[in-house]
Amino acid sequence: MKRICVFAGANTGLDGRYLAGTRNLGRAIAARGWGLVYGGGRTGLMGTLADAALEAGGDVTGVIPQFLVDKEIAHTGLTKLHVVGSMHERKALLANLSDGFVVLPGGIGTFEEFFEAWTWGQLGNHDKPCGVLNVAGYYTPLLAFLDQVVANAFLAPEHREMLRVSDNADDLLDRFRSYKPPVVSKWMTPEAS
Repeated sequence: MKRICVFAGANTGLDGRYLAGTRNLGRAIAARGWGLVYGGGRTGLMGTLADAALEAGGDVTGVIPQFLVDKEIAHTGLTKLHVVGSMHERKALLANLSDGFVVLPGGIGTFEEFFEAWTWGQLGNHDKPCGVLNVAGYYTPLLAFLDQVVANAFLAPEHREMLRVSDNADDLLDRFRSYKPPVVSKWMTPEAS
């Protein structure tokens, strides 16, 4: 593990525990000597994450499309900031620069980026761990829904188990070290009912 990509909200949410959990993750990544790769913003949990990693002596790389730079939300104090032409380029570069993916609380953009990274792992496009930092139970309803998806044979149990889930940043990152991708087809043939 050299660099971890983190997807996080551009807002902070209403619960102060989201900020605390985000700071803990930024510090935990830096403490391991790993680099942080993220969306390059200065606002919300994204900015909090970058600042925490930087304050802990970490290396922080941002990847942001030009249209967001134009809206003046780019973080200008990073170790490195890549400015790209589109969201598609952003996600591809985030994936190429990273050895694993973590999702923090966020909205639909956060979900979309994380689900794409997980999907790429499910399809065998990469063998990198994907983790959910379930700060203050934020993702508990989603995790229950994913169990329903498995129960209805739209997701293999092995692919659901690909997700490393914890409410503790150190525990989650420790579990990344032992990650082994499943060897199972994405396509399932359920028994006829």
